[in-house]
Amino acid sequence: MLSTEYRVLSTVFPMNVESIRRYCMSFPHATETVQWGDDLVFKIAEKMFAIVVLRPPHHLAFKCAPDKFFELTEREGIIPAPYMARAQWVSVQRHDALEAGELKELIRNSYDMVKAKLPKKVQAKLK
Repeated sequence: MLSTEYRVLSTVFPMNVESIRRYCMSFPHATETVQWGDDLVFKIAEKMFAIVVLRPPHHLAFKCAPDKFFELTEREGIIPAPYMARAQWVSVQRHDALEAGELKELIRNSYDMVKAKLPKKVQAKLK
């Protein structure tokens, strides 16, 4: 069953750098930085939750739950993220690999998982 948030977010959400940037930066305390030359990295409290490659074709990587990792990597256009797969990160290689609402829900889940793993002192400072 789809979550309410998924159904609400099923509007057009093209996978381009600016739309992903706007969405990631809408989360409380999210920051962005360019790392490794051409990767736009989104963080909460210095911990990454999403990465967009700035050079075309603009692949997107994010963390997911272990069960979701296996489900997603079975899909065409989604692979284990290089160097980060052991931490259950996937890389979306094709813009049509996920529907708009599902992509937004997955990015939000990544943010929530990373935030939940922050030390309690850091979490308290973010409130």
